Amino acid sequence: MNILTATKRSKADKLAIIRSNGMVPGVVYGAQVENQLISVLSVDFEKILKTAGESSTIVLELENDKTSKTATQKIDVLIHDVQVDPVKGFPIHIDFLAIDMNKTIEVNIPIEFTGIAGAEKNGLGVLVKVLHEVEIEALPKDLPHNIIIDLSKLIALDDQIHIKDIVLPKGVTMKTNMDEVIALIAPIKEEVEEVAPVDLSSIEVEKKGKKEEDKIEEKA
Repeated sequence: MNILTATKRSKADKLAIIRSNGMVPGVVYGAQVENQLISVLSVDFEKILKTAGESSTIVLELENDKTSKTATQKIDVLIHDVQVDPVKGFPIHIDFLAIDMNKTIEVNIPIEFTGIAGAEKNGLGVLVKVLHEVEIEALPKDLPHNIIIDLSKLIALDDQIHIKDIVLPKGVTMKTNMDEVIALIAPIKEEVEEVAPVDLSSIEVEKKGKKEEDKIEEKA
C-alpha cells in the first residue's frame, strides 16, 4: 500500500517558506472531500512518485487539527498533476485527485517497452514508438501501474503492434482506439548526397574575363 502523510496549510502560508523547509505545497480535491490546501515532505513524495506514478492509488493521511475526533483523515487519491521547477526539475506543486474506490475511473497508463526489435537489430528497418501511454477504465484497485509492450515481436519490415494486441488484466477496459499503432518498423531512409548548386553568375563572369583577355592578345 502506498501511504503519504500530509499536513494542512492555509492561503496565508508563504509557498517559498514551505519549500525551503523541505515540503511541497499541494491541493487535494475530488470525490467526497472538500478542497484542502496541503503540503507533503518532498523526499517522501518523490519516493511515492517512483513507486505509484500517476496511475496507482495512494492513501493520503491528512493530519487533522485538535478539534477533530480522529488524528488523521485517510483519503484515497491519485497524483493528478505535478508542477516541476523548469531549471532544477524538482516538484514545486502537486494536485491530488480524491477517488471513490467503488467507482470506475478513466486514467492514462504509461507504456513500458521491453525487448529488442529484431528487425532493427538486423538492419531491416527503424523502430518507431508511436504511443507512450494508453487510456483505460477500471476500479481504482484494479489499475495497473503500466502496460508492458514486448518489442521482440517486431521481426520484419512494416511489422506493427496495435492496441488490440494488448492483453489487459481482469477488470480493466481499454478506452484508446483498438486500431491505434503503438510501435512499428519503418523503412530506413537513404541519405541523398547533396550537390552544391552551380553558380552560373561566376561562370558568366569567367567567360567574359576570358574574352577580354583574348581581345588584348589579338591587339598585341
